[in-house]
Amino acid sequence: MHTQEQLNALSSKIFEIRNEDDFRNLALRLFHLHYEQNPVYRQYVQALDSSFDAHAVKTPNQIPFLPIEVFKTRKVFLEGVGSEDYFLSSGTGSQGAVRSTHHIGSLAHYRQCFTRGFEHFFGDVRRYAFFALTPEPSSQPHSSLIYMLKGLMEESGHPENGFYLNKEEELAQKLQDCMQNGASQTVKPVLFGLSYALWDFAEKYPLDLSKALIFETGGMKGKRQELPKEEFHAILKKAFRVPAVLSEYGMCELTSQAYITDTEYRFSCPPWMRVMIRKTLDPLQYENFDRTGGINIIDLGNLYSCPFIATQDLGIQHPDLSFEVKGRFAHSDIRGCNLMIGE
Repeated sequence: MHTQEQLNALSSKIFEIRNEDDFRNLALRLFHLHYEQNPVYRQYVQALDSSFDAHAVKTPNQIPFLPIEVFKTRKVFLEGVGSEDYFLSSGTGSQGAVRSTHHIGSLAHYRQCFTRGFEHFFGDVRRYAFFALTPEPSSQPHSSLIYMLKGLMEESGHPENGFYLNKEEELAQKLQDCMQNGASQTVKPVLFGLSYALWDFAEKYPLDLSKALIFETGGMKGKRQELPKEEFHAILKKAFRVPAVLSEYGMCELTSQAYITDTEYRFSCPPWMRVMIRKTLDPLQYENFDRTGGINIIDLGNLYSCPFIATQDLGIQHPDLSFEVKGRFAHSDIRGCNLMIGE
């Protein structure tokens, strides 16, 4: 069984990945760790194939992916390790929906993942002031998104950082002040919000935020009409006079995030995260590039829970390894998930 010292060493290796060989070798190492020390993952793999031989797994394509639904009913976690906290999914899919729980073995490691992930795409976090159109951390203490934003604000250290949901007039004034005080030269404002809240804010306070970064995340939560991403982004771009609206792809069951960083509507992953597109009718086989299928995610940041997640999202992967999200499966559970649910 791995000790905490060994897990800390693995945590450091996640951020030392420089090429595909590094990624593959660490992915295989974490697969064997979780097959040996994660009882829920091992049980699922053995339920898929009672004759499964873990020693025969030589490439990431051979690694079984755990259906994300399992986080709703089981504690997915390494045995012999304590958890420091947990995050819950939003539970907005349907009334009375069971929420996923993601136990976190190290908040310091979690913080490294989201900070280094942001900096991989956008540079030193201290160059930014973060304005969040989300609830306060005190009202949503187990939201992974809000915890991430709070952590980025703490790393940034800018005095105007804060949460401004239901304080839109104050937000508008602070953004204007930030833009007038040399934005893009020393500190660049980042407006990061739930989609419906950004839409409301854009209608009430159309501002020139051309030197800011605008991130939308989290969907409409049933509060506004769902629009295609391109149409929704066009509304925000016109209101805020920005060339592009950026997006974050994350979920409570992951430790890392992918980002849209330009106008192509394609998400890119940090070096320790990969997307693989499984066939919709055979979840153990993979689609070629530019074909729609289910999104599987290798998130090596999920050191303590499970790095190999089969999501309910549909998507397309491109030859440069960027991906697009095209919707969700119509059925509620990923095929094969009934092997675990309710046990």
